[in-house]
Amino acid sequence: MSRPRIVIVGAGFAGYRTARTLSRLTRNRADIILLNPTDYFLYLPLLPQVAAGLLEPRRVSVSLAGTLPHVRLVLGEADGIDLDGHTVHYTDPESGGGTLAYDRLVLAVGSVNKLLPIPGVAEHAHGFRGLPEALYLRDHVIRQMELAAAAHDTRNRAARCTFVVVGAGYTGTEVAAHGVLFTDSLVRGQPLREGMRPRWMLIDIASRVLPELDERLSRTADRVLRERGVDVRTETSVQEATSTGVRLSDGEFVDTRTLVWCVGVRPDPFVEHLGRPLERGRLLVDPYLQVPGHPDVFACGDAAAAPDLEKPGQYTAMTAQHAWRQGKVAAHNVLASLGKGERRAYRHRDMGFTVDLGGAKAAANPFGVPLSGPLADAVTRGYHLAAMPGNRVRVAADWLLDAVLPRQEVQLGLVRSWSVPLDTASPELARVPGAQGPSGHDRDRGQDREAPGKSGQEVSPPLEGPGPVRGSEQQSETEKKS
Repeated sequence: MSRPRIVIVGAGFAGYRTARTLSRLTRNRADIILLNPTDYFLYLPLLPQVAAGLLEPRRVSVSLAGTLPHVRLVLGEADGIDLDGHTVHYTDPESGGGTLAYDRLVLAVGSVNKLLPIPGVAEHAHGFRGLPEALYLRDHVIRQMELAAAAHDTRNRAARCTFVVVGAGYTGTEVAAHGVLFTDSLVRGQPLREGMRPRWMLIDIASRVLPELDERLSRTADRVLRERGVDVRTETSVQEATSTGVRLSDGEFVDTRTLVWCVGVRPDPFVEHLGRPLERGRLLVDPYLQVPGHPDVFACGDAAAAPDLEKPGQYTAMTAQHAWRQGKVAAHNVLASLGKGERRAYRHRDMGFTVDLGGAKAAANPFGVPLSGPLADAVTRGYHLAAMPGNRVRVAADWLLDAVLPRQEVQLGLVRSWSVPLDTASPELARVPGAQGPSGHDRDRGQDREAPGKSGQEVSPPLEGPGPVRGSEQQSETEKKS
């Protein structure tokens, strides 16, 4: 019998876990091909620390080739699937094309930034789903502080020192919590910046931050943010965004040059073109993560609508904890479909949550036990080190260096505003001038914010292991009510 060929599309939490599990279980008795735009797995929960200059970007980028033995990596983005012909067509980073044949296919294409029909947001806001966006935000924050220090106009200075984050879920809360510490460090010890007062705002239409978590964790996060001077605005939304500021639902206009969009995610639009039933943009699958009518096709992660067997009639949420666990189940069921082992339905059990607030502060409830302060921070960091599939020593070393040395306050200038549009199907890739998308056209459906060279608007996972489960992207109330 010939070796089965298994193609996995996407190397996020679901795709990476599928590939790793298959690599271990098949013991090189199957051809496993992983199609992904980058050669790394991004550990998304630590991305706010990259934006705040605490971690170097390669610390959260785990090598696929180095950690997935017996898995062949193909760099590229899928742009078409022939379900009847059992082939996947893709475009590589140099705009070349290719086709992969499969016996079994696992779709784990993930999610992209959630958009809302608010005037100006697509043009003037930036998301937080990929490494390019985190690198851009870090440079942008440093640049605004440097421009503010050189400004003579007090209003201009105040606007550049104001940073607005929309969405008080996991990502937005952590970005604001780390961001205020970062800007405080940029001001501290700089005589020419004396009197500069960085201002961070966290906005959400919900009645509290982290609305889907236990209220005690929400109160802990809210208290830490307010103690650091973050202007937390609940039951508030954005009505309009411009190049000079943001108008809020209460009528106030906030002068700012920074708008960070963290209201949630939406499934990768790639699955819409498969011609299969969808649930709010997600590909419907059965409890075994199989696509109905196609026993050779599986889907998991954010782009798959898997039935929640713990809550009949509902579907699992778009979080890293579900993606990571579904990846393992998908791998076992792929093998079961090849006659090796028994298939299993996807079920889950919450192990708790962790929210990293920076500065030895965190909120956590491992196994339902609420924690805060340094103890919660120790649990959170320990969990991340245990959960990461690589780079643990390097991450711990960066944390140690941050505790004893000041952060490096320099712009790298590698990612510009126009390189990371909010409306893009590829948040993991920085946009390149003139580049064509996988189907021969630009995948970024929004218009260019800014031509190259201009200086316009800049703006946990639940892993199984010895720690609490953490979702990498919680839906904010802004998203749920859209």
